[in-house]
Amino acid sequence: MTGFAAQGQGVGGAAQLVAELAEGRVTARELTERSLRRIEETQGTLNAFRRMRAEAALREAAEADRRLAAGERAALLGVPVAVKDDMDVAGEPTGFGCPGEFPPKRADSEVVRRLRAAGAVIVGKTNTPEAGQWPVTEGAAFGITRNPWNPAHSPGGSSGGAATAVAAGLVPLALGSDGAGSVRIPAAWTHLVGIKPQRGRISCRPEAETFRGLVCYGPLARTVADAALLLEAVSGAHPGDRHRPPAIRPVDAARQEPRRLRIALSFRPAFAAVRHWLDPEVRAATVRTAERLAALGHEVIEEDPRYGQVGLAFLPRSMAGIRVWSRRVPDRAALDPRTRRNALAGLVLGGGALAASRAAEGPLRQRVGELFGRFDVVLTPTTAVPPLRTGALDGLSGRATNSLTTASCPYAWPWNVLGWPAMSVPAGFVDGLPVGAQLLGPANSEPLLISLAAQLEADQRWFERWPANVPE
Repeated sequence: MTGFAAQGQGVGGAAQLVAELAEGRVTARELTERSLRRIEETQGTLNAFRRMRAEAALREAAEADRRLAAGERAALLGVPVAVKDDMDVAGEPTGFGCPGEFPPKRADSEVVRRLRAAGAVIVGKTNTPEAGQWPVTEGAAFGITRNPWNPAHSPGGSSGGAATAVAAGLVPLALGSDGAGSVRIPAAWTHLVGIKPQRGRISCRPEAETFRGLVCYGPLARTVADAALLLEAVSGAHPGDRHRPPAIRPVDAARQEPRRLRIALSFRPAFAAVRHWLDPEVRAATVRTAERLAALGHEVIEEDPRYGQVGLAFLPRSMAGIRVWSRRVPDRAALDPRTRRNALAGLVLGGGALAASRAAEGPLRQRVGELFGRFDVVLTPTTAVPPLRTGALDGLSGRATNSLTTASCPYAWPWNVLGWPAMSVPAGFVDGLPVGAQLLGPANSEPLLISLAAQLEADQRWFERWPANVPE
């Protein structure tokens, strides 16, 4: 057992640490020192972090210990947490994987403010590819972030640093962001639970929305309960948010048994003008997940969503978001040529194409949502292939990079267009590498997905398996 697992026991993670902190069996300083030590020990190999906050984190831990000693309690009081480097942390730069010297931010983003209000200790900011574009976490600004299950492979992207940090036991929880599967893909490839919540569930302030509504922040954790704990701690709207869904109780949902559900098993991805190929072993892993859900009492039937031309509603918004970020980089000439090309596409696809992509959301929700008149949840593979090898995108043209990205990860991005909740849960291993299964729901269905995932987790107990090569 490694990292933040329970000492000599099975589950471990944030939920148990909160109890141990409250009971005085461990201190926030001890947990933070352990986290910082493990980050430093693995930075030369796994390379999960862009920025470490050792001194600041120890000060935050001391304050957490003072509050605990005074009898205060909060959802994450004293728990070490990492955040992806597209979230503002006061006093730290936000580079979003891009090269250059970015100025320190004067204020926390809303999601970080909520983390602090919940008592979390923020130990650092994790690596992500330039502007979160790719399903691998590599770049000239920081090098290669590696998968703790096999360092020759990527942990995925774009929240790959956050996923590596949790999977390797460097922190018990991390926040990522998901604009085309960027929480769910690395969750699948590192044997974690990853949640992309309803659009607006977690505030994107200081932005009213990010990437024209495609991007949502979401938790990465080893267990459903921990993911739900983090989601509940940071959820809630800001008055300036464009999207403000009704409140939910993720922690309660993780403790509830779901009713008998009708689940649509789907292997057909949305059309995206590239050739798709589903790895047979990934398909088999998803089928095994479907069989376990059926054994738990649910009705599983093969049926595909009617995606229509959802891709036309994705591309202009994605490219527009990249363009926005490219304009914040101190030296745009230092960006990857593919980033500059995508930023140019964001200019070309602005105006009418961008407006049309937003106008298409309502009809697309009606079209895809028809399925939820007959089914409760959709089950798909999270990705079409096991984890890519590091360097898989090196030397490729922009077109070839986008094609490989879409072909490898065709199942996640439509839910970003729709703005609806989605989860990735562990589905087993292919040649020793983790793969995931994806649970998709309609608007505001996080409680249903979380309760179903918790039921499956109790059956599968995936949290008991750790990477073999991660140091104690």
